[in-house]
Amino acid sequence: MKVSRQEKLLDLVRKAGILRPRDLDDHGIPRQYLRILCDSGVVERVGRGLYVASDAEPSEYQTLAAASKRVPQGVICLLSALQFHGLTTQSPFEVWMAIERTSRKPRANDLPLCIVRFSGEAFSSFIENQDFAGVELRVYSPAKTVADCFKYRNKIGLDVAIEALRETWRRRRATMDELWRAAAVCRVQNVMRPTSSRSPEAPATSATQSHLIVL
Repeated sequence: MKVSRQEKLLDLVRKAGILRPRDLDDHGIPRQYLRILCDSGVVERVGRGLYVASDAEPSEYQTLAAASKRVPQGVICLLSALQFHGLTTQSPFEVWMAIERTSRKPRANDLPLCIVRFSGEAFSSFIENQDFAGVELRVYSPAKTVADCFKYRNKIGLDVAIEALRETWRRRRATMDELWRAAAVCRVQNVMRPTSSRSPEAPATSATQSHLIVL
């Protein structure tokens, strides 16, 4: 039996997880068929140029996948990375994504994005590639995410950074060496260094004291 273009398109959407109109070009399917399937209720538009199968099970990661499709060179970071790794009680409304400092800021008015700029190793290292419904999610490792949280503690809150460190250590999601290497890349060694490694005259910060309690 010959498969219709609509059936072929629906199969592509299900396999891709989230499909963009340009994904159809290699398969010889006119983009107008997306509108036909949307009008019939078989496919749903979840963002500008982003489509999913209507019968796909909803997931908390769907917004992350949509953001990753929209910003393929970006990396999920900070609060969104903590949520992805299950290391926080926070439920961010926005998707936090890092882009290179010199990159053009993406335009995504229909997606709640919070864009931060990293550079050098702080951007390119400790990236994990995860798959969700056929969509590649680039997300920073737990150790790197903790270091990023301490670096951006004035933006997201020191209590969030401390909670992230506590949960990462308690769940054994990172070793001390991984945490320390990530701290070095993010240049937050002094913030995360235990009091015992500081000079006796140096006052301990709240972050340092909490670090000792956690570890």
